[in-house]
Amino acid sequence: MEWPAQRATVPAAPLSPRTKELKTHMDKKTLIENLNHDLAEELSAVIQYTTYAAKTTGPYRPQLEQFFLAEVPDEQLHAQFLANKVVALGGEPTTTPNPVKPAKTNREMLQAVLEAESRAVIAYTQRAEEAGEFGDVGLKVQLEDMVRDETGHREETERILRDWPL
Repeated sequence: MEWPAQRATVPAAPLSPRTKELKTHMDKKTLIENLNHDLAEELSAVIQYTTYAAKTTGPYRPQLEQFFLAEVPDEQLHAQFLANKVVALGGEPTTTPNPVKPAKTNREMLQAVLEAESRAVIAYTQRAEEAGEFGDVGLKVQLEDMVRDETGHREETERILRDWPL
């Protein structure tokens, strides 16, 4: 039986000149700040969906309430991932959500959700590029998955709004 101390350690592979160049282009501090901004947006999304679910009215209330509440777990998972990544990078995760856009009618709520999901797609696409520049492939892939999730949310909201009665 081989003891842990007896195992040969393999030194890390040296960084290629291109990887070194990319890592210096996106610094850790900026990446943490940007991930914290995304975290604040996800915390806001949880509040937005929860609040809007409570505020829906009219004959479509049951469907809209369910639509809004069904999004909360995805947004919570995104927030948890971002908080964990900020800590893994040596930062302190934000606990302050961004403000939720006020909305009174079902249409205004859906429009606000569409705007938030569109912002998320743009932000996560940018963040995935930054993660690639930083050299964190795992983060890049996870952020690309989050782009897919947010794109699906955006497209579903667009479809609901497409023939929404005035």
